[in-house]
Amino acid sequence: MSMLLEESAVMAKTKELCAAIVEQESFIKLQAQVEKFLSDDESRLQYQSVHEMGDSLNQKQRSGVELSEAEISEFESTREQLLKNETVTDFMAAQKELQEIQNTVGKFVGMTLEMGRVPTQDDIDAASSGGGCCGGGGGGGCGC
Repeated sequence: MSMLLEESAVMAKTKELCAAIVEQESFIKLQAQVEKFLSDDESRLQYQSVHEMGDSLNQKQRSGVELSEAEISEFESTREQLLKNETVTDFMAAQKELQEIQNTVGKFVGMTLEMGRVPTQDDIDAASSGGGCCGGGGGGGCGC
């Protein structure tokens, strides 16, 4: 039986993990911050504008065009205004924390698949300090 079938033990435990995540009070708060941002058109537009301006300046720089002081100053001023918007800063913090959760869970699952066992905290610490499967003795199918 495939581990990915709807009724497999792996899928059942995956669903349990997902349920545990969404039931956490801290996750509910993070979701509320994201939803508040998404429902605030003014904040979304302000965020998008700063993001696009930053992308444009980065692209100019990468293509060898020197940025003027006025362009840099305008971007910094616009960015400072953005960072005064609590809805935006809460969204950015929530987004960062949600990404950290996803990365951590992914790291545990990935290391389990590589190592053939549940990683210990020492395994996680070694991987986080640059060890990983190639330098940390994880072995098992990492292609090193």
